[in-house]
Amino acid sequence: MMATETIESILAFWFGADAAGSDVNTVAGRQSGLWWGKDAAVDQTIKTRFEASLLAARDNKLDDWAESPAGLLALILLLDQFPRNIYRDSATAFDFDELARQCCHLGLAQGYDQQLSPLQRVFFYLPLEHSEDIDDQEHSVQLFRALAKQAGKDDPAAKATFEDYLKFADRHYAIIARFGRFPHRNAVLGRASTAEETAFLKEPHSSF
Repeated sequence: MMATETIESILAFWFGADAAGSDVNTVAGRQSGLWWGKDAAVDQTIKTRFEASLLAARDNKLDDWAESPAGLLALILLLDQFPRNIYRDSATAFDFDELARQCCHLGLAQGYDQQLSPLQRVFFYLPLEHSEDIDDQEHSVQLFRALAKQAGKDDPAAKATFEDYLKFADRHYAIIARFGRFPHRNAVLGRASTAEETAFLKEPHSSF
């Protein structure tokens, strides 16, 4: 199957076709179920529409997308977000994380994130938040802190939204700082959990 999706169609699916003309809280509220929810029907829709594009990105067939901020964001969505839907509850969901992380670092080095909207930047940064590398986690918190500060200043009505994103970045960082990995991934990745990790997984906010 050939990949038929475009940069524009991927961004329109994820943020909404009218995202550019809508306020942050409207977009975040409308799209939150897609972004953060767990719905088998949504997972199947993403698989049907985007799996071919995901595999094309993995096979370096969409490398030209990396030449623009919007294109690199679309690649990050394909590699970081969509596998978590398409391959939910399987090890394959994490197979593309390293490629997504590379895209994120590439874009940061070129300042691409600064050319995106605040909400787009949230997803641009997520490969670092999903990383089990402590340096990535530290960088993630720095980026989300700066984003929350800037977005809250530019749009006071959206301040709480971006502060929530920062809180999640802080939680991810704290887990990696403590365990060096995300214990909630252990079972699906075939990793044995330590006694401390097993106890931690019984606590609130231990999984994402």
